Amino acid sequence: MLHINQVSLRAGQKILLKNASVSIHKGERIGIVGHNGVGKTSFLNLIQGNLQPDSGKISISKNVCIGMTSQETPSEQVTPLDFVLKSRTDIFALQQEAKSARDPQRIAEIQENLLSLGSNRSLPRAAKILAGLGFTPNMQQQSCKSLSGGWKMRVSMASLLFCEPDILLLDEPTNHLDLESTIWLTNYLRKYQGTIILVSHDREILKSLPKRIIYITNSELKSYTGNYEQFVNARKKQIRQINAKKRKQDAEKKKISTFVERFRSKATKAKQAQSRLKLLKKMKPILESSDEERRIFEFPEPEHLPPPIYNLEKVSAGYKKTTVLRNVSLRLDTDDRIALLGANGNGKSTFIKLLAGEIQATSGVISKSPKLKIGYFDQHQSTSLDFSATPFAEMKKLKNDETPERIRKLLGRFGFSRERAYVKIGSLSGGERARLLFALISAEKPNILLLDEPTNHLDIETREALTQAINAFLGAVIIVSHDIGIIETVADKLWLVSDNTITQFDGTINDYRESVLKSLKNEHTEKKELKHKSSKKKQVLVNKKYSKQVARDISACEKRIQSLQSAIEQETNRFLEKDFFLNNVDTVKQADTRLKKIKSDLEEQITLWGQLVDTLN
Repeated sequence: MLHINQVSLRAGQKILLKNASVSIHKGERIGIVGHNGVGKTSFLNLIQGNLQPDSGKISISKNVCIGMTSQETPSEQVTPLDFVLKSRTDIFALQQEAKSARDPQRIAEIQENLLSLGSNRSLPRAAKILAGLGFTPNMQQQSCKSLSGGWKMRVSMASLLFCEPDILLLDEPTNHLDLESTIWLTNYLRKYQGTIILVSHDREILKSLPKRIIYITNSELKSYTGNYEQFVNARKKQIRQINAKKRKQDAEKKKISTFVERFRSKATKAKQAQSRLKLLKKMKPILESSDEERRIFEFPEPEHLPPPIYNLEKVSAGYKKTTVLRNVSLRLDTDDRIALLGANGNGKSTFIKLLAGEIQATSGVISKSPKLKIGYFDQHQSTSLDFSATPFAEMKKLKNDETPERIRKLLGRFGFSRERAYVKIGSLSGGERARLLFALISAEKPNILLLDEPTNHLDIETREALTQAINAFLGAVIIVSHDIGIIETVADKLWLVSDNTITQFDGTINDYRESVLKSLKNEHTEKKELKHKSSKKKQVLVNKKYSKQVARDISACEKRIQSLQSAIEQETNRFLEKDFFLNNVDTVKQADTRLKKIKSDLEEQITLWGQLVDTLN
């Protein structure tokens, strides 16, 4: 289906691929992994045709449709539902033509084509996909003008899934999703009929979806059978084998070098020494293999505080005149590890902002320890950093009394080398900016970490390092994340934010996953039942409208039949005229051809008239 043969690709001076080859077959589920900057997105763009290789060839089977997640978002005037429906340009074009078509035969052709393309299922399919990605029925009908950038990206994702391309290219598809939408998307992709090629830092989706991993390393494409966990195990085994060979080679080199140094000056051994020196030079060095060192996260030990660190009594909160949370009563202790669950818009971020002091309660009482230090991470905080400053300068502003050495040490706890500490923040990657935020948070030695989607810009290795650091942290943690893996590992309590309040969820994250899928299924069933109940009334109206159109078409057809019958009569009378056959042969032939054409048209119209009449019965 897809063959990449000896392909090379550069990005400026950097070589991303060099004589790389791989084949992908119909229906495969492929995960693309590799460290940041190796060219995973560029690899997808090569397949899509957005990039051309410097050398080599990419072969794709004929009539294969390729679709890729894009940064293009819907215009402000269109609704999410209309944007998704219009993405099937073949169906939309026919539907537009059907509105203005008058020829009964063409109308019949359009309806037949629409039926074969499944247009009768378009509206419910589009609505179901949008619902899975978190859009309420009301949101589906609102203008995209009111949507944030993240929600617009969801609309683009919905349109891609709706088009059902033969090869689905997904680049970080869960980045703009909440946990509930991530659960739905993973389940949807498991049932997808086409080929899927996926780039993701979400270990859960890489574990549950791909059946093969393509690892981009050293400008090569290396293929591993199985999911991400199986790839990791195979990779570790390879690294152990390579490093064992290197140790063996190093020992052999040392042995030969010792012999050469010892005996090269002795006449009786000089020949042997020279021979072994040549052998040493011929040895192809084995480079030590290891995956890139994990980024460091190290949260300092907080000061011990007596519990509870927070106590909320009948607290309500929201924005302006909108109440998001109402009558919430709960407490948080020093050792709590809590994950907040619930669909976007229910109040998870509002609750975290409330605890962080970013917003104030509109009613009720919040009590907290007077010595409480809060570490608040929001995925959008990086935009508030001074992009013209350096990590060192940002830390210096916060810890002005510290020595340069101490400041570099604080940054080093979060993976900043001496060199990277002096790079302008505007030149840092998204992951590095996220680590800088964590470094600034940790400098205050917080007693609690309030984390709102902390993994969005982190690669897999960095996510794992963050998870380990959170588990080693001795304070409390409240986290909102679409990454099921980090929730499973970090949280020992699950709180559900829904219906303007917060309650404890009795069950595991897997139980919650099942409840989300069951809820979506039940919602779809209820909609089908409601649709079925109202369909009879709607069908009556549709039938009346359709009947009127067919009646008009019959009337127009009857007029054409009368006109053709009159034309036949006129042409026949010409043949009966005296001296008609005294005309030249060409004139007689033309009249005969014309008569036959009129009779043929008449037969077609009579057939069409019969078909139209049948549709009314």
